[in-house]
Amino acid sequence: MCALAVGDARLSARGDWLLDRIVATGSLVLRQVGGDRAGEMACHRFLDNAKVDAAAIIDELSGRTAAACAGRRVVAAQDTTEVNFSGRDRGREGLGPAGNGKALGFFIHPVVAVDADDEAVLGLVDATIWTRADSVKAARRARRLEDKESRRWLDGATSASARLAPAREVVVVGDRESDIYPLFARRPDDVALIVRVAQNRSLASGARVFEAPLGGRGELAVAVRAKPGQKARHAKLRLSAGPVRLARPRNGGEGEDPESLALNMVETVEKAPPKGTKPLHWRLYTTLAVDSPEAAAEVVRLYRLRWRIEEVFRVLKSDGLKLEDTQVEAAPRLFKLAALGLGAATRVLQLTDARDGSPRPATDVVDADLIEPIAAIGKTLEGNTARQKNHHPKGSLAWLAWITARLGGWNCYYKPPGPKTMATGWKKLAAMIEGFIMAQQTITPDYEDV
Repeated sequence: MCALAVGDARLSARGDWLLDRIVATGSLVLRQVGGDRAGEMACHRFLDNAKVDAAAIIDELSGRTAAACAGRRVVAAQDTTEVNFSGRDRGREGLGPAGNGKALGFFIHPVVAVDADDEAVLGLVDATIWTRADSVKAARRARRLEDKESRRWLDGATSASARLAPAREVVVVGDRESDIYPLFARRPDDVALIVRVAQNRSLASGARVFEAPLGGRGELAVAVRAKPGQKARHAKLRLSAGPVRLARPRNGGEGEDPESLALNMVETVEKAPPKGTKPLHWRLYTTLAVDSPEAAAEVVRLYRLRWRIEEVFRVLKSDGLKLEDTQVEAAPRLFKLAALGLGAATRVLQLTDARDGSPRPATDVVDADLIEPIAAIGKTLEGNTARQKNHHPKGSLAWLAWITARLGGWNCYYKPPGPKTMATGWKKLAAMIEGFIMAQQTITPDYEDV
């Protein structure tokens, strides 16, 4: 229900159908996605088509995200995940070594837009998908940034600047791997940065950044999510912040960058952590102001929104669509499937976010000309009691999520609908909309079209 612009109307319709099917089935295994033999073969033909590439799929998904971000303050969270086919790499073609250097695999570096105010996922901004070469490269420090994988962090910030131009403000957030000097030196002027500190860099004064004098900024309470072997808890953090001036590293081929850079740094240290628990301790570089307790606390809050990209990875991989289980073997086809998977993962999170109410428009997820037929479907799902009415504003994402949940079997009572219910409901909604499109004599996803 959101056409993929791959340069051909029939291919675009097929890509749209395939994305809906991935969301509906919760799978990237083509036998399951296709539903039957004809559908499975249709999936294969789409992935085999030379007119389709991962970049075109990502471009279309990012276009919808840009529209959703218009006028908003946006966190552009970026991170890298590995798809490792260890034990399942027989027959794989065109892939290089995964992170362990042994099994075959590839890497995905997406940028995901998150609303800085309501913390909801807005969509995919960009993604780089690649596999490593087997050949041994020159020493990392002897190579220029353009020849390193780490350039993806600067590319992500540059892409966020270009693709999220309609946004009111863009804050690019990254974890420790993004602590690279060229990112700070070459970032686009219209994006702010928040980066987790990874190394004890030299300051222009000759001291080290971990020794930088920072001013007290009070305390901050944060909710800590449960982890394996660790319960959820509320932590009290001591907050400090202040300016730092980093010196340019001596190595790394970064001589064209300025000799020093002025940034701000926020440091948090957990007070009285539970016995046996490692205390939270974060150091964050930022280009945002940190001159008040509220400003420093806001930097920490925005940094913590990067957990939304971790959710995208979980939905894409082992906890959701299980990209590692796909039987697709050739690298180009895998990359296309991964791009579709990213779109599906963000859509599942958008629908799940909206279940409790969201003022954002349904057009973040569906085309505007489908609002009226979806409204007609929604009317048939309402019951007689107040709780069985869709009270969300027509055309809002929450309104669409309510309809999707009802189609997925939610009875308006008990606990809120989860991702599985949403996926089931989306499958039914997509089928109904497909029938509407056929009735309107528009492009239909005939299995023999491609």
